[in-house]
Amino acid sequence: MNYELTGPIGIFDSGYGGLTILHEIRQLLPQYDYLYLGDNARAPYGPRSFEVVYEFTRQAVFKLFSMGCHLVILACNTASAKALRSIQQKDLPLLDHHSSPHTQESRLLPGGFHPPFPPPSKRVLGIIRPTAEIIGQLTQSRHVGILATEGTIKSQSYQLEIQKFAPDITVSGVACPFWVPLVEYNEMDSPGADYFVKKRIDQLLMTDSEIDTIILGCTHYPLLLNKILKYVPRGVKVIAQGEYVANSLADYLRRHPEMEQRCSKGASCRYLTTENAEKFKESALIFLHEHIDVQTVELEQARCSHD
Repeated sequence: MNYELTGPIGIFDSGYGGLTILHEIRQLLPQYDYLYLGDNARAPYGPRSFEVVYEFTRQAVFKLFSMGCHLVILACNTASAKALRSIQQKDLPLLDHHSSPHTQESRLLPGGFHPPFPPPSKRVLGIIRPTAEIIGQLTQSRHVGILATEGTIKSQSYQLEIQKFAPDITVSGVACPFWVPLVEYNEMDSPGADYFVKKRIDQLLMTDSEIDTIILGCTHYPLLLNKILKYVPRGVKVIAQGEYVANSLADYLRRHPEMEQRCSKGASCRYLTTENAEKFKESALIFLHEHIDVQTVELEQARCSHD
């Protein structure tokens, strides 16, 4: 475990899509250090069960903690939908408990480390809430559509979060199972992309013709934005998450100076993957349009008990 008082902001995704979130965050907050981790070897997370997504995400979060991160952003809609709440409610309080000066015994946490004594608190944030918080300001008809992966749509996380902030909004969602492969295989401009993009947009608008705002509920989808705008009727807004996640993070750091002080400021960014590093470099070019250095890491099975 890295016991440094300051450390990078961790950004986690099951694959490459989180790079779109990282890009927007770095545009707004370039002064911080960042550590990106993609669990590409086990992607996609979308079709996996809640239990599996939680376990995989938990392993990744504690890997980032062990490498010095105090704050981790789940730049993955599926992880935010299926794992964030459990990590916040089960794991973070347990970590604080184990590292409390009043705790006599100290059980082993994921990654095989004992937390420092006394603890710097750890926090994990998701990417669904920031968009849910502002959507009420963007829709006039109060009818909103979600285009996302199967896992995010089935979780109904967007519906639940939006209802907290704007209970009068009607939310409809459609899963877009072929959109992620279109991006990762760099087929965004192919005729096949037109077919699949138009099909899902038509399906969404047939579900609710009053939709005037569509949220792209997957971090890959901004790379399909030109195609999406081609088939969305005039007057319908299309909302990508990155800008709102970045603004929300900036606001969080302003409101939590104790956490902001733990985020190191060297304007650097490192990249980790559970997949082959060369493959990650090649695919990351699609998202970042720059060459990067990547390190391959393994995620250990979490060994933390909740009983």
